[in-house]
Amino acid sequence: MRRFTPSARRLALFSAALLPNLAQAQNTSPDPVPAQRLPAVQVQAARVQEVADVDLPASISTVWIDDAAAGPQVQIADALGGIPGLVARDRQNHAQDTQLSIRGFGARSTFGVRGVRVLVDGVPATMPDGQGQLSHASLLGAQRVEVLRGPFSALYGNSSGGVVQVWSADGAAGDPWRVRLDAGSDATVSAGAQLRGQQGAVHYNVAANHFRTDGWRDHSRARRDSVNARLGTGLGGGELALVLNYLDAPDAQDPLGLTRAQVRADPRQATAVATQYNTRKSVRQAQAGLVFSRTAGAHTWRAMGYAGQRSVAQYLAIPPGPQANPLHAGGVIDLDGGYGGVDARWAWHGDWAGRPLDVVIGANADRQRQNRRGYENFVGDTLGIKGRLRRDQADRVENVDQFAQAWWQWAPRWSLLLGVRHSTVRFRSNDHYITAANPDDSGSRRYAATTPVAGVVFRASEAWRLYASAGRGFETPTFNELGYRADGQAGLALDLSAARSRNLEVGAKWHPQGGAQLETALFRADTDDELAVASNTGGRATYRNIGRTRRQGLEASYLQPLGARADLALAYTWIDATVRDPYALAAGTVAAGSRLPGVPQQQWNARLQYRPGPWQWAAEVVASSDTVVNDLATERAPGHALLNLEASRRWQRAQGTLRAFARIDNVLDQRYIGSVIVNDGNQRFFEPGPDRRYSVGLQWQWAP
Repeated sequence: MRRFTPSARRLALFSAALLPNLAQAQNTSPDPVPAQRLPAVQVQAARVQEVADVDLPASISTVWIDDAAAGPQVQIADALGGIPGLVARDRQNHAQDTQLSIRGFGARSTFGVRGVRVLVDGVPATMPDGQGQLSHASLLGAQRVEVLRGPFSALYGNSSGGVVQVWSADGAAGDPWRVRLDAGSDATVSAGAQLRGQQGAVHYNVAANHFRTDGWRDHSRARRDSVNARLGTGLGGGELALVLNYLDAPDAQDPLGLTRAQVRADPRQATAVATQYNTRKSVRQAQAGLVFSRTAGAHTWRAMGYAGQRSVAQYLAIPPGPQANPLHAGGVIDLDGGYGGVDARWAWHGDWAGRPLDVVIGANADRQRQNRRGYENFVGDTLGIKGRLRRDQADRVENVDQFAQAWWQWAPRWSLLLGVRHSTVRFRSNDHYITAANPDDSGSRRYAATTPVAGVVFRASEAWRLYASAGRGFETPTFNELGYRADGQAGLALDLSAARSRNLEVGAKWHPQGGAQLETALFRADTDDELAVASNTGGRATYRNIGRTRRQGLEASYLQPLGARADLALAYTWIDATVRDPYALAAGTVAAGSRLPGVPQQQWNARLQYRPGPWQWAAEVVASSDTVVNDLATERAPGHALLNLEASRRWQRAQGTLRAFARIDNVLDQRYIGSVIVNDGNQRFFEPGPDRRYSVGLQWQWAP
């Protein structure tokens, strides 16, 4: 099968032609100057206070969120295009989170975020078992999104194939506020308001958003309401911040995946059983976090505590027949429980042997308690409603971690970053549904790992940095992966081992004066006991350890200002994700060298932006090669390339600024597969992407 369709190939070549010749680097010898120091920022693992990202041996991308964006801006993933190594797939299915993977980690996830750590204002959005979500994060109140890739991701703990952090904007004097309304195809409406203010020592950022859509595909209607707030004040010579998040997403319809034949016949259709069983999902979540930080001289202390409650009800398309098995858990998943944790760390910034030294030492503990119930999805002949109880268990997972990190500029041109983290993760399940045909399935499992990382940076010139880093990582199964045994018996799959990886990266960063930036990285991650899908049918996914895998590739990003009013941003990723040990399946043998499903080998992203006066125009090309969808590689989603256009206009008034904006996605009306469901047992691997989409909006921003 072709990796790119002809139109995709033309668009990819067009985007490559946009790349101008790189300016010649200066060949004069630089003065031996220290690494660039910046104003104080949040103290956190893998980042060094007051040291610029360019001087760290890691791939770090920062996306700044401003009010000039077009489109609904509902999901954080909408802002992540153009980051090399990252795949964020819109599933056109709000019953499932955006598919998010970094360098191939997390690509197998059928729902939620897996293998990638997510934090919002320093508060974990990933549970101790490694399962996370982006749904409660808000673009309306965000200031920036940071993405960390490579070995130093392991300093964030279990399942850190990469790290995504969302940071809210701080309050501002004068109480500026804005309202935003966006409407588009498929009766999609997004309305939001944000208030940023400061009253004396208290500053705040409160954002609320309402979103609803009929969906592009049949049976994909959804509604989502969210409120995000960050309040801060001075306390005891430091800063105290309160972070609040609330999400309500009731009865989001799930159209399920399609077979290849169904995609060809009608990509907008829903699978017949989706309407028959009214497949849907409801999520409600509320959480709060409290962060205190204080700097005194060379010392910085930070303490964080958080707690939350999350409930999920999901109706699956499982026929009554399989549920006749007394060990079956039913066709309705009902989850309800609380979670929370604490984090404390100390940082010291000074000198050692006359050279700058920064040290961070800390520990954190997190816990999740979850009541998992299963019900039949029928009563008599009526389908898609909650029936008899078939599963009732109390699950608990907790971790206790300790970490340390040191950055030292041991010579004028050289700096070193070292880190280590020790993690212990404990799972416990207590079965409360015990019958004569369904025995007690209680059980527990403990995982532990120590993950060291190290990196070195060479300052080749004022503009150039060369670096290398290496480290280890590990990934435990989540409770969702432990939830069902591959042999069909009841109870947790407690025989699953944690996957362990060895990570290498070498790269270069070029940041000359004038705003241009070029960053490249070569990476390799070798994993033992890789976790992979064993079966995925009837709404039940089971997992197994398959041995060794390898993910290796190249990332490159380039930013070039084109005068004072335009700029060009390019990103490219090539990744070779393969199996290194053959393993057997019921349908055949997966040979060594086979591609890992869910990972496209190549990705392109190009964005050209022009700002003449009050106008702003943008064009972007997004291209992806083909994606294998199952272990035996008998099916794959073809590659595609899409062209998107934006336009906006500002009117400055005495009371504030009015902005109108419009966006057209998939301008050329291409047919393509937006996301895939890895190893779907019903061969419904494909979730089609939408045809040409339109949206228009207005924003009023009042400022004193």
